[in-house]
Amino acid sequence: MKRKDILGLYELSAEEIDEILTLGLSMKKLLRQNIKKLPHLMGKSVTTLFYENSTRTRCSFELAAKYMGAHVVNISAASSSVQKGETLVDTGKTLDAMKNDVIVIRHPMGGAPKLLARTVKAHVVNAGDGMNEHPSQALLDMLTMRERWGSIAGKTVAILGDISHSRVAKSNLYGLTKLGASVRMYAPRTLIPAGIDAMGAKLCASREEAVEGADAVMGLRIQLERQHAGNFPSLGEYAKYYGVNEEIVKYAKPGALVMHPGPVNRGVELTAGLIDGETSVIEDQVLSGIAVRMAILFLLTKEEIA
Repeated sequence: MKRKDILGLYELSAEEIDEILTLGLSMKKLLRQNIKKLPHLMGKSVTTLFYENSTRTRCSFELAAKYMGAHVVNISAASSSVQKGETLVDTGKTLDAMKNDVIVIRHPMGGAPKLLARTVKAHVVNAGDGMNEHPSQALLDMLTMRERWGSIAGKTVAILGDISHSRVAKSNLYGLTKLGASVRMYAPRTLIPAGIDAMGAKLCASREEAVEGADAVMGLRIQLERQHAGNFPSLGEYAKYYGVNEEIVKYAKPGALVMHPGPVNRGVELTAGLIDGETSVIEDQVLSGIAVRMAILFLLTKEEIA
């Protein structure tokens, strides 16, 4: 990989995505063997700079870096100089002066990682920016699929839920279609962003249509924290008419993967039976997350290490 930063899957080629997934599969094999002390990032420093709360993504990047021997620093905007009025650009310049090699950033404003990347010499990895993209989440989703299917080309993935506010949905749409998969989407009309069909998604009129013959069914979290107006009457009504349950999954292919980026609102986006069922890969997605982030960090810095 020749690029300096990973800002989104919109700008990555199919070859670059494949390179990350291939290395991610190797990293995942090592993790399954409980090998968690690798020299790949020895002497490197990785800083996680989070302006929004996170558990899975932040912990996953931190463990990925530590497993490969990097020094890791965590910065939360709530307890940093941001509270004193420091700008993102100035924060980036400060981190550059401290000789950081990689900055992993999550920010509520779309485009913030790109702004940071233009400012710093360090490699920048987008860990989620506003309602724009969350590239590493989509990559871990695709890694989970590829490990089971061998190839993503020709597969059908159904994505149901809060598409409008979901950076995960957008990154998955970019990545999956570049690898030859078909993506169907279904949500309340109030939660479907304008133009998503022009980006390659097939918008469906019902849950049944979306899930019919699908190889994987992905539920998305209802992001109440990003909604300033009621886009549906209640969570109960959402679950009844738009949630994924056992009856709906029967329309998918036998053994279709049940997925969710987490955290899951049990009984809303997915029923408890599906979350804990035999075809659920939600917990395995978490392990894929560490593996694919190990791959990202290594590929960005390998030329310098060599």
